[in-house]
Order: sequence, then structure tokens, then C-alpha cells
Amino acid sequence: MSYSLGILDQSPIIEGATNEQTLQKTVALAQKAEKLGYSRFWVSEHHHTDSLAGTSPEVLVSYLLAKTKSINIGSGGVMLQHYSPYKVAENFHVLASLEPGRVDLGIGKAPGGLPLSTKALQYGTLNNGGDFEERLIFLQQLIEQSIPNEHELYGIQATPIPKIKPTLFLLGASPESAALAGKLGIAFVFARFINSDNNVLAHAAKTYRSHHPNGHFVVSIAALAAPSKEEAKELVGDQKITKVHLASGRSLTLQSVELAEKFGQESGEEYTIEQYEADILYGTAEEIKANLDDYHVNYQIDEFILHTPVLKDFERERSFELLSPVHLKETVS
Repeated sequence: MSYSLGILDQSPIIEGATNEQTLQKTVALAQKAEKLGYSRFWVSEHHHTDSLAGTSPEVLVSYLLAKTKSINIGSGGVMLQHYSPYKVAENFHVLASLEPGRVDLGIGKAPGGLPLSTKALQYGTLNNGGDFEERLIFLQQLIEQSIPNEHELYGIQATPIPKIKPTLFLLGASPESAALAGKLGIAFVFARFINSDNNVLAHAAKTYRSHHPNGHFVVSIAALAAPSKEEAKELVGDQKITKVHLASGRSLTLQSVELAEKFGQESGEEYTIEQYEADILYGTAEEIKANLDDYHVNYQIDEFILHTPVLKDFERERSFELLSPVHLKETVS
């Protein structure tokens, strides 16, 4: 393959598992991903939810690094609006010093939860770190050790300084986010499992390349492989994407209509809710690979991060096994 494959695991709580069992399943999946030839394994940040156990990616990343040997481990991503860029840089510099060359720092713009959890995350803080773009630029300057002379914090360092810097990724689902990543010269991850409009994907790809021709363009995509296309289709069923649109113009993707309703109510704004058919690649591993090959050519994609819809543990693991670089290589040969 002329592109690489990674995994995004949101630590879904499946089949009545406890939080402890769920997080251990994430550990086991990371170890399996390493054996199956995946390039990287990312964990997400979601707050105040009883359906996902991953709330603190930097903590989970550190544990996964200790439990694996070679695969890149990272955040998909840290929700920077809640945190000090300086502290985020320190956290990931410590990780990169412990495991040189294996640490990915994916940064997200979304809140990762409902307005109440956002309020809780920012409770008791001055919250004077500027807007998202300012925070991201300052974080990049800390990672790159390139704070300009005129900056009020010139001279500050996020120690310890690692020999190999963590790789910085911006996560987004719009051409605007692609433009920001391109202008900053960092890798960009388009979340197609959130925004499955291929016209938007094409615009984002073109925008990113126009600013950063040799940059690393990644697409996170929902995919489910099974031994037959019929079984994969049955497993996918009629899954939906739920979005809440606020009067202020913000739109967010939630896991259910109930959560979207709760988000709208907690926001204090007028809101509307829409549901869309989830655009999930499904079929045999060979059929999905053919789709990925087409995306790779059409949009100049360097890497795919696979996200498998929440089903049962066996079906998720089997899908990752079937789509793994090791299995696909064996199939082709």
C-alpha cells in the first residue's frame, strides 16, 4: 500500500462492560494493532458520558506507551479549548522523552462533551488563553521552541525538551481547519466519520495542499469489514449521525438525539436537530481496500485512521484484523 493505516479507539462501553474492563480492552486493542502492522493508535477525549470511557487521552496515552513497544500512540485528540497550551506541551514533552519517536499530539477544536462539562472543565480558571487559533499557534511555538522575541512569554520553555518532538496534528472536518493546519505547516486529519460530504473533503484536501504541498494529509474514516458484504451491511444496519445546530451558527455531532437535545438545552440557545444516514464503508476487506485506494488517489491521502462503529467486541476486533496491513498484505500476496 502507498498509504498507511491507523486506528482511533474511543473506548466504547459495550455489552454492559465496566469502565475498568473497557479501558483494558483499549489496551488489548492497542497491543493487537501493533502486531497487525498499524502505524498508530489514537484515543479520544469525551466528557460526562456513560457510553465512552476515554476522558483523559494524555493519561491513557502514557499507559498505552508503557504497554506497547513500537506503534505510535497519540491523542485523537486533546480538546485545546479547555487547557493551557503550555501544560499540554509539558505533558507531551514528558511522554516524548519517555518514548522518543512514538508520541502523536492530535489537537481537536470540539468541546468533547455537553455545555455542563465544558463549564466544569473551565470552572475556577481565568480562561484568558485567547481563541483556539491563538492557543494552537502558541502550542506549536512551544513544541517547536520558536516563540518570537516580541511575544510576552518569550524565553519560556515547556521542559523537558525531548530529543524527538511529538508529532503535531490538527483534527477537523472543514476546509477552514485544513487551511489553518496548512498555514501552520502541521499534519491535518479530516474527520470523515463526522462529515461524510466528499465535496467538503475534496475542498479540504485542495485547501490543505495549497498551503502545505508536502504536508501529511490524513482522513479518519468509518469502516466495517466482515467476511461477506451481506454480513457487513447487516451489521451496519441503519446507523445515524446526529447533529445539533445552534442559533449562534455552531454545529456539533452527538451520539444520539437524546444527547443532542441535552446539548441544545444546556447551551441556552435556540437549536435544531437533524439526523443523517451514517456513511460507513462496509464490505469485505478487499472491497474496503479498493475504496481506500480510490480515496488515496482522488484526494492525495497519505494515511487513513480507521474508526469502527460501536457494535460488539468480536465484530469490532474482527474488522480491525481484516483491514490490518498484515492481513491485506497476505491477501494481496
